[in-house]
Amino acid sequence: MTPPERLTVRGPEDILGFIPHSLGYWPAQSLVAMTMQGKRLGATLRLDLPGPAVLADPTVFAQTVCGYLEADENADGTLLALFTNNGWLAGPDCYDALLDSLEWALAEAGMPVKDAWYVGDQYWRDVRCRSGCCPLPGRPVQEIRDSLLNTEMVFRGSSVGPAPEQRQPACPVPDLQCDAVREAEAVWSAQLDPRRQSRAQFDAVLGQWEAVLARPAGHLQRPSVHRDAFLRATLMIPAWRDAVLVMAAAGRAAAAAGAEEFGIFSEDVRLGPLAPAAEQAGAEQTPFAADAADYHCFAADNPCVQGLSMPEGGAGTPGYGDVLMGHDPAVPQWHSLDALDLVLEHLAVPGGPPAAAALTGRGWIAWCRGRGSYAAAYLDEALESEPGYRLAELLLEMVRRGALCGWAARKEAAWQKFGPDAA
Repeated sequence: MTPPERLTVRGPEDILGFIPHSLGYWPAQSLVAMTMQGKRLGATLRLDLPGPAVLADPTVFAQTVCGYLEADENADGTLLALFTNNGWLAGPDCYDALLDSLEWALAEAGMPVKDAWYVGDQYWRDVRCRSGCCPLPGRPVQEIRDSLLNTEMVFRGSSVGPAPEQRQPACPVPDLQCDAVREAEAVWSAQLDPRRQSRAQFDAVLGQWEAVLARPAGHLQRPSVHRDAFLRATLMIPAWRDAVLVMAAAGRAAAAAGAEEFGIFSEDVRLGPLAPAAEQAGAEQTPFAADAADYHCFAADNPCVQGLSMPEGGAGTPGYGDVLMGHDPAVPQWHSLDALDLVLEHLAVPGGPPAAAALTGRGWIAWCRGRGSYAAAYLDEALESEPGYRLAELLLEMVRRGALCGWAARKEAAWQKFGPDAA
C-alpha cells in the first residue's frame, strides 16, 4: 500500500506509526523495510525475522530483501524497523550482523539505509543509539501510538487489527440462517450441476455476480437466503469460480473469453438458465461497477504456480493466467475487487467447498493487495475447511515462496487503502 497523499512525516514516531496502518496490524518478530524516493515513502516490505542459523550468516537474507525492494525502480534510500523485544541484546542472538549485512547490501543496490529502529512491546529506539537520545530501555512505544500521523490515519478511517494468525474466523450470519443457506445451497447445487457446461447459465451466473458487486456494501446485510445460497453454489464449480475472480479484476469480457478458450461450453446442454429472480432483475437494472511476504506497492515474473494451465488472452483481452498473476490488465478494477472481498467474506459460512472457495478468493485478493500474511491466513483457513482444496494449495505454495503479485509490484497499479483525495 502506498501512503495517502498530504500526510506529513515529522519524525520517526510518525514513520513507525504508519507501518501498522500500512500492514493492517502491529507486526511482531518482523523486519519491516520501507523504500524512499527522495523524501517520500515508497514500498513497504515485511518479513519474519530470521532465526539463529540465518543470523550466523545473514548475507543471503539481506540479498533477498534487496531483491524485493529493487522492484521499486525509483528508490534511493531505505528505512528499517525491527519489531522485536530482543533488540537490546548483545552477543550471538543480537541483530547487529543482520543490520550490517542489510546496510551493505542496500548501499550496493543504491538504496542506502537512512534510519533504522528497534520497536518492542513497550519501548523503541534507534538501532545505533545506546545512550543520549535513546537511553536504555528506550523511549515509550506510546509515543508511536500517540504520534500525529497515527492520529490522522485513524481520523481518515484506518484501523489496526489483530495479526493475521490471531484473526478469529466467525460465521458472518446467524446460525439459523447458516443452516437455511446450506439447505438452499444444496438445492441450487443439484440444479446447477447439470448446467455447468451451459453458455446461457454461465452468462446468468456472471450477471448475478455483476449485480451483487455493483450494489452498496450494506445490501449484503439484508437477509437473502436464496441469493447467498445461489452464489455459494456457483463457487463450487471451478470454472465459474475462476471467472468471477477474473471478472472482478479485468471485466466480464475477459472472464467470458477465458471460459471460451477453456472449452467449458457444450451445445448439448439444453436446460434453461437459473438464477434467483429478484437478483436477476437487479442485474438488468444495475451496471457493473468498474474502476480504471507483505509487500505494499511495488515485481517480478513469478513461475511459482505449478500445475495451472491458463488460456492466453486474445487481442486486447487479458488471459486468465495473466489476470491471476497480476500481470494484466495494467491496473485492475480495485473497486470491484474490494466489493468481491466483502461479498466473499459474507459468503464464508464455515465448512465445505463453498467456504473453501470463498476463503481462497479472499486469499487471492489479499495477495493481489500485497498482503501476503493475510493471504496465507485465508488460504490456511480454506484448507482447514476443505483439506486438499487445489487452488488454495497452489496459491499458498506461491505465497510461501515469497512470490509477488504483478500489481503489487508496480506503484501505478498497486492497491491503495486510501485514495489520493482521502480526508
